[in-house]
Amino acid sequence: MSFYTDFIFFLWLLILLIPAFVLGIREKSLRIYTAVSSLFIIWLVLRGDLRQLAFLALFYVLQLHIVKIYLRLRRIYGRNAVIYGHFILLSLLPLILCKLSGILPFHLFNFLGISYLTFKGLQIIIETYDGVIQEIDVLSFTSFLLFFPAISSGPIDRSRRFGEDYNRTLSRTEYLEMAGRGLEKILLGMVYKFVLAALLHEGVDYFVSGSGWYEVAAYAYFYGFYMFFDFAGYSLMAIGTSYFFGIKTPENFNKPFISRDMKEFWDRWHITLSHWFRDFIFSRFMMKSIRKKWFSTRLQGAAAGFIVNMLIMGMWHGISLSYLCYGLYHGCLLAATEVYQKKSKFYKKYKKSVWYQGVSWIITLQLVMFGFLIFSGRFLELVQGLQ
Repeated sequence: MSFYTDFIFFLWLLILLIPAFVLGIREKSLRIYTAVSSLFIIWLVLRGDLRQLAFLALFYVLQLHIVKIYLRLRRIYGRNAVIYGHFILLSLLPLILCKLSGILPFHLFNFLGISYLTFKGLQIIIETYDGVIQEIDVLSFTSFLLFFPAISSGPIDRSRRFGEDYNRTLSRTEYLEMAGRGLEKILLGMVYKFVLAALLHEGVDYFVSGSGWYEVAAYAYFYGFYMFFDFAGYSLMAIGTSYFFGIKTPENFNKPFISRDMKEFWDRWHITLSHWFRDFIFSRFMMKSIRKKWFSTRLQGAAAGFIVNMLIMGMWHGISLSYLCYGLYHGCLLAATEVYQKKSKFYKKYKKSVWYQGVSWIITLQLVMFGFLIFSGRFLELVQGLQ
């Protein structure tokens, strides 16, 4: 059994949602039921792989102690950069060991969803350092970190936003509205994932071995649209499920293929991930570069920040050449877009023109699809075949 893929999962999901619905319409707190449901369904999914289950349990214990201990040290020593850096590294260590499993002779912390769970833990440490988070409740932390609807592939929520929903008891009317919207999202997600993504995957399989330019282009398009409907479908089901537990998990996609530049694309594609990187990597890189005067202009700093930001995102997907190239590719595109929009008189003159927006959309779509070709690993295969 796995999340949002097979009949058994959806059967258990239905069983879990019925009590949540009853509690919701009776205006009862869902706090404890949410935590118990998450632990139960995680156990159901991973019970066939006790190694994954053990690593997840160890990860949870480590993250809980890391955030608790850091909170105490933050109260004593304030914004101490050295202590903060060490705890960031400690929080990242399980993910680093997991990503290096293909290189190291041993495999540690290989379990479903470690990347997304790591981001949740990191966010708490970062905002504790900033002084935004001053208290950590064990039950709230457990429910936030292990919230089953979004545990394996997001969307990535923020602890304070999650906590506001988690600690709030909705009125009957509010809950019925949320549950109705949740059901709509689950059904639409099913159509995306099990109908549209499945059909598009047929095209991916058909063109995967082609080497002609039109076959490669067709593969890139089929793969890109398949990625969208598969992942967006998963995200919709995760969001819809969370609504039944009174949690408004943030949206993850917003019509990404209508984007007219690469910055707009990353504001529409995998929104919770791109915004996480924007807030906790890019913005902090910019602040530090300005404070340390690393660059002569802010535009140079922004361009460098985009490249660093997206390269790290590529590494987050995995330590492989395709992912690194994908991150570097998008970093360079974002940097070029920033420079062009800030410096080009042509852009400033025509950016609101209908014809310009149409051309921008066409160009952006081609750049996005080429990025998916890189991400899939097919591009490097073709390059190696030419050598």
